[in-house]
Amino acid sequence: MSNDIKSATLEYTTRLGDDSIVLGHRISEWVSRGPFLEEDIAYANVALNYVGRARMFFGYAAELASDGRTEDDFAYMRDDRQYRNLLLMEMPRGDFAYSQVRQLFVDVYYSLVLPELMDSKDDTLAAIAAKAIKETRYHLRRSRDWVLRLGDGTEESHQRAQKAVNSLWGYTHEMFEMDETESVLADNGIGVDTTKLRDEWLRQVSSILTEATLEVPEDGWAVRGGRIGYHTENLGHLLTEMQFVHRSYPGCQW
Repeated sequence: MSNDIKSATLEYTTRLGDDSIVLGHRISEWVSRGPFLEEDIAYANVALNYVGRARMFFGYAAELASDGRTEDDFAYMRDDRQYRNLLLMEMPRGDFAYSQVRQLFVDVYYSLVLPELMDSKDDTLAAIAAKAIKETRYHLRRSRDWVLRLGDGTEESHQRAQKAVNSLWGYTHEMFEMDETESVLADNGIGVDTTKLRDEWLRQVSSILTEATLEVPEDGWAVRGGRIGYHTENLGHLLTEMQFVHRSYPGCQW
C-alpha cells in the first residue's frame, strides 16, 4: 500500500468510525427514555451495534496511523473540528418520530453502502462491512416498521413524522457527495462510490414514505460540511458528554 493510499484509507476509516460513534451515542440517549420497555431495550441494542462498529473502525485507524494512538484516542481525544462525521448523525435526539425517520434514512443508506464495501480490496474494511451488514438488515426492518406505524397512525404521529422528514431531508444529500479522498479510494477499489447509490436510496426511501402516507420533500435545501470538520453546535454538546469521563481520567484502563 503506497503512503498516499494508506493516508487516504486512514482518513476514510476515521470518517466511518466517526459516523458510527456519533450516531451510536445519539441513539443511546433513548436508553431509559423509550416509549415502552421493549423499545427501550431495542434502542440499547442498536446503540451498542454502532459503538461496536466504531470500535472496529477506530481500531483499524489506530493500526494504520502506527503512531501510538489507540481506538480511545480517536473516540475521546479529538475535538469537534477534528471529527468527520456526516451532519445527519449529530442531529439532536428529538422526539420518537424524529429519531426513527433519521434511522430509516441511515439504515437504507448503509444497506446500500455496506454490500459495496464488502467487495473492498482492503480486507479489514471488507470484514467490518460483512459483520455490520447483518446488523443493518435488522435495523432497517425496525426503522421501516416504525415509520410506517407513525406515518399511517394517529393524526399527531403522522404530523410528527412528516415534520421529521421535512427537517432532516436537507442533511441526506451529504451522504452521496464525495471529495478527493473518497474518489481516490473508490477508483482504487477500496472505498465506495456513494454517488452511484443516491437514486436507489431515493427510490427505496420514497417507497417507504409513500406507503406511510408521508410526502417526499422537494430538494430545496441542503446542508453539508461534516466531512471537512464544519459541524452544528450539536456535536460539541454531544462530545462534551461522551468524552467527559475519559478526559477527566486520561489513560485510565477499565
